[in-house]
Amino acid sequence: MTDMDTVQENEVSAATAQKKPTFKRPKLHRPAGMKFSQAMKLALKSLAGSKVRSLLTMLGIIIGVAAVIVLVSLIGGFSNDLSSRFESLGTNLISVNIMGRGGNLQVVPEDMVELADQNGEVLAYCSPTVSVSADSIKYGAEELDTTTITGCNEDYPMIKSYTLSAGRFVCWQDVQSRSKIIVIGSYVAKEFFQNEDPLGSDIKINGDRYTVVGVLNELADSTESSQDDVIIMPYTAAGRLSRFGMVNSYVMSAASSDTAEAAIAVIKSYLYKVFSSEDYYNVTSQSQMLEMVSELTGTLTLVLVGVAGISLLVGGIGIMNIMLVSVTERTREIGIRKSLGGKRRDIMRQFVIEAAVTSASGGVIGIALGVAAAYAVGKLFDMSVAVSAPAVVIAFSVSVAIGVIFGYFPAAKAAAMNPIEALRYD
Repeated sequence: MTDMDTVQENEVSAATAQKKPTFKRPKLHRPAGMKFSQAMKLALKSLAGSKVRSLLTMLGIIIGVAAVIVLVSLIGGFSNDLSSRFESLGTNLISVNIMGRGGNLQVVPEDMVELADQNGEVLAYCSPTVSVSADSIKYGAEELDTTTITGCNEDYPMIKSYTLSAGRFVCWQDVQSRSKIIVIGSYVAKEFFQNEDPLGSDIKINGDRYTVVGVLNELADSTESSQDDVIIMPYTAAGRLSRFGMVNSYVMSAASSDTAEAAIAVIKSYLYKVFSSEDYYNVTSQSQMLEMVSELTGTLTLVLVGVAGISLLVGGIGIMNIMLVSVTERTREIGIRKSLGGKRRDIMRQFVIEAAVTSASGGVIGIALGVAAAYAVGKLFDMSVAVSAPAVVIAFSVSVAIGVIFGYFPAAKAAAMNPIEALRYD
């Protein structure tokens, strides 16, 4: 073959190659993943399909969420009541308790009153207090057993912001002479003197007669064991009635809330000079006591909520158990979905959403029951109720989170199934 023939043959091959048709591979359209809305509809349909089983599955979540709401609401109401009581007494109230160390190192009421007088720029009033535990409080045939008896001096009504509806209060002369006179609260007046004038009447306390010289204005609806269920007398008479000669407790009032800390410093400095140690006395302000109560109720809330939260954990285990059963029951369904192009993440999303919807539904029902139960218990036991919005949100969020967490393992099991084996499942 000549060179010319070779050249012509190559040209023909090139031309043939240029005319050879080209084929494009068609694009395969994979099925789109399942949308969230579709997964939600399937989850709700699954719940509606077996109502009894769904309710039993949600029961642990319902009880846990309801218990958390009830406990937080009742403790919140109790805390608010205590706070309002402390605040009503004023943030400038100071309590002093002296344990003493024996011997000649002691503080008498006159010393504390003089301390308040000498430091008038930070201290306004001072009153010794003596609490009496009475065996019997009688007027005629009537008897009271919950009444609080307190001994004090003439400064006590200013410290406690007491006002009178009739008569007078304890005066300096009553203290000096140990007079057997008393000022009674509105509850005592109501129980003993329904249609009588109590002034001038005698009430027997532990067998001794004490004359009523004043009646306090109502502070707490004149209920038993409230601030109206009180009897007040000179602290000298109270000391004799209690058969305990020493006065170890004092209530003092700072000149204002701004001078409360300075007043506490003055009192502590004086007592330290007397006893040379902080172990023999205790000085607390109303604001400090309020902080202690808040810390105590906060700790109590955490403990009780933790105990109630155990039922949420049990509810989560119940959800996981039911979801595992559901995966087994729907094995063929999972196989069909996978054979039709369903992705692993679609299968997993479906079962996780079902678990989350189950626990969220239980959370909603638990919140409704918890709020209703909290108000019912509060009304039954005459307690204040404070439903906490953050507690409701947290309880609901935790219920959803439990559903997601405990639903993940069944969802992962479903997503990992081999479609051929799933289709063979009978």
